[in-house]
Amino acid sequence: MLVEHAVDPGETVEDYLAVRNLGAEQVTFRLSAADGFYNANGRFDMLRSDQESVAAGTWISLPDSVIVAPGATAVVPFSLTVPADAEPGDHAAGITASVISGAHGDGTGVGVESRVGFKVMTQVTGPLMPAFSVEQVQTDYLLSWNPFRAGDIAMTFTVVNTGNTRLMVEGVLDVAGRRIAFPAEAERRSEILPGEERPYALAVDDVWPLFGFPADLTVAPVVSSSADETAAVPPSVTAHFVWAMPWPQLLTLVGVALLLIALLWNRVRSRRRIDALIEDAVERGRAQARESDAVERL
Repeated sequence: MLVEHAVDPGETVEDYLAVRNLGAEQVTFRLSAADGFYNANGRFDMLRSDQESVAAGTWISLPDSVIVAPGATAVVPFSLTVPADAEPGDHAAGITASVISGAHGDGTGVGVESRVGFKVMTQVTGPLMPAFSVEQVQTDYLLSWNPFRAGDIAMTFTVVNTGNTRLMVEGVLDVAGRRIAFPAEAERRSEILPGEERPYALAVDDVWPLFGFPADLTVAPVVSSSADETAAVPPSVTAHFVWAMPWPQLLTLVGVALLLIALLWNRVRSRRRIDALIEDAVERGRAQARESDAVERL
């Protein structure tokens, strides 16, 4: 679930949330708001209850708890007040309803907090400046030492949101005559909040080593704020070169060449040995013939 508001600095908006009890007993739900963020897997999360919020989580006011009867739903009001000095752009927070199970009234046992919640995205009105940078780009050719098997190309990079709007990241990698789009067709685009960064890894399988390939990485995020669909950000295109030395194939060719040279050399040596034996036999024959002539003359 997502709640979005476009709010002027210093303004307050009122909203509501619903808490439903799916159990068979009355439950007291603890309500809280906290700063939101995206984790390394691209999933939205918010600070734990033992961590202190310093940003948009502090803008939300709501009751500390609500009691909900079995099978019932309670509607709870909450308000969001944007500070007068808040910076323009997107700010993320979350609201959760939680229960603690496993702890005993005497303080023994370990309590486990279970919580469910939703995102609260606030866009503070003002100049929107979407921007990003592509950093830590590294491209490697993963060689297969089997000379009859192709290797793989692996590229890693990090996208940093340097602007003040949240971005949906997408792009394409052109390398070795292949075009790899990210995210893949079955994957969803990942969102990056202002000030956050996200690592990416791309792989191109079954690429034969041909000494090297040019690689063009195009990263083209789009602004994901629904409050302003006109903001645009130019794509980033970076050129790289992937060294792909065919060492297994070269070693195989060298081995074959050495084997052919060895076979040829053995053949030459055998021919020389045979020629030497023939010459020696001829010489012995001539010597015997000379000895026979000498005996006859005597």
